[in-house]
Amino acid sequence: MAEKLPQIAVDPDFYSMGPSYGTDPQDFQSETTSIASAIHKGRMENGRRYQATKEEDYWGPSDQQQFEAFEIGHMVFLVLDHDQPNSLFRAPIGNSPKNIMDIGTGQGSWAIDVADLYPYRPWRGYLPPPVSWMPLNCIFEVDDVLREWTWRDPFDFIHLRLMYGAFNSDGWAQLYKQAYDALEPGGWIEQMELDVRVYSDDGTLKKEHLLFEWGPMFVRLAERAGRSLQTHETMRNAIEKAGFVDVYEEKYKIPLGPWPKDPLLKEAGYLQFAHWNAAMEGWVMWMLTHYGEPEPWTKEEVHVYLAKVREELKNPHIHAYEPAKRVWARKPTKEEEQAKAKAKEADVKVEPSP
Repeated sequence: MAEKLPQIAVDPDFYSMGPSYGTDPQDFQSETTSIASAIHKGRMENGRRYQATKEEDYWGPSDQQQFEAFEIGHMVFLVLDHDQPNSLFRAPIGNSPKNIMDIGTGQGSWAIDVADLYPYRPWRGYLPPPVSWMPLNCIFEVDDVLREWTWRDPFDFIHLRLMYGAFNSDGWAQLYKQAYDALEPGGWIEQMELDVRVYSDDGTLKKEHLLFEWGPMFVRLAERAGRSLQTHETMRNAIEKAGFVDVYEEKYKIPLGPWPKDPLLKEAGYLQFAHWNAAMEGWVMWMLTHYGEPEPWTKEEVHVYLAKVREELKNPHIHAYEPAKRVWARKPTKEEEQAKAKAKEADVKVEPSP
C-alpha cells in the first residue's frame, strides 16, 4: 500500500483574501527573462512553437512562454527541498563527479545551478536552453535520446525532471537501459515527476469542479495519443527493471495556491499557482486540439476552458494540491554485477539426461 502523506493544514486567514488574489500578472512575473535560443527550430501551431518538427512528436511547446513557466516550476522544487543539504537532487554523487547529464533540460535552470555547484566539473544538458549565457562547464546538445548514445566518457549522474508524456512504455524502457549503460558503475539516476491529477484532503474539490476532472481527462487524451502522463507511477518499476539497485523515492504534496498554514507550503503553493497560470496553455493546447473530447477542440474553446480553470485556481475555498514523486537509484558496481551473475548461474538447475 502506498504511503499516505499527512493532510495539509489550511491557513484560516486565507479566506479573507477572496477569489481575486493573483489577478495582477506582475504578481508572478518570473525573476529571470528567457532569451530565445539561437537554435530556433520546430513547428508553429496555434500560436505556440514546438521543438519537434512532426505533429506526433512531443506534445509540449518549446517557446519563451513555456520556458518562463519552467523557471517558476524550478523555483517550486527548490522551495519544497530548501531544508535539504542539496535542494537540486538527492542522489549521493559525492563532491567530485566527473560527468553529469540532464535529459530534457528545458530552460536550463537546473543545469546552470548544478554547474555552479560543481564549477570544475563538466556538465551536459540534452536540449538547448533559451539563455545567452551559461557557465563554461555547461554543454548543451540537441539530439534524439532514443537513438544510440555516442558519448565516450561514462556519466556519474543522469537527471530527468517533468518528462511525463515524452515517450511510450517501450521508449521509457529503452531510455532507462541506455542511461544504465552510459553510467559509471556505482553511478546514479534520478527522476522527478508530477501527477497531473488534482486532489483535496478536506473535500473542498468537488465533482462539479473542472479541476476534479482535469487530470483524468488528460490521462485519457494522452493514452489516445500514445504518450502516458502517468510516468510518476511507472518510473520506479521501470528503473528497477533496467537493473538499478538501492532505489529510493520521496513523495510530495504541492498546493495549488497559498492556502496552507505552513509557511513553506504556502510559498510553494503561491509559486505553483503561478506555475500553472503560466504553463496551462502549453500543457493542454496540443492535447485538446488533437484529441479533445468528444471531438478535437478549437483554440478559442481551449482559451474559454482555461479561463474557467483559472477562476477555480483563484477560489480560496478549494484546497487543491498536486502530488509529485522523486525517485533515485544506483547502477551496481562491477563487483556487485559479478556476484549477481554468479548467484544466477548457481541457481540454474541442470536438467537430467533423458
